[in-house]
Amino acid sequence: MSTQLFVNLPVKNLTNTMTFFSGLGFTFNPQFTDDKAACMIIGENNFVMLLMEEYFQKFTHKGIPNTFDSSEVIVSLTCDSRAKVDEFADKALALGATFSSDPMDMGFMYSRSFQDLDHHIWEYFYMDPSQIEN
Repeated sequence: MSTQLFVNLPVKNLTNTMTFFSGLGFTFNPQFTDDKAACMIIGENNFVMLLMEEYFQKFTHKGIPNTFDSSEVIVSLTCDSRAKVDEFADKALALGATFSSDPMDMGFMYSRSFQDLDHHIWEYFYMDPSQIEN
C-alpha cells in the first residue's frame, strides 16, 4: 500500500471554505465529507481534511493557533509552470484569499503565497527541473 498524506486544518465556516477551494478547482470526497469535515482531494494520495474548529479540537489537546497572528504550517503545492503559479494565486486572491508575501523568484524556483479564508498559508510553486544541479 502506498503512503497517503492527510493534512488536517481547522476552519471556521466549512461551507465558505469549500466554496473557496472549489473555486480553485479542488474537489471533495463525499464519502468523508459532512457538516463537520470535508476531505479535499489534492492528488492521488494527498488530501486536506478541512475540519470545523470544534471537531478539529477532538483530535488534539492543544489550542488552535490564532492564524491572524501566527502560523504553524505552510501548505505548498507544485504547478506545471510559472504561469500556472500566477494563475492559481491570482484566482485565490479574487476568491477572497489575502496577500501573504511577495512572490519569490530564485531562478530555478518561483512561488507565490496567499492566506485562505482562515488565514492558513498556501504556496504554489514551480521548480524548473532543468535548472536543478545533481
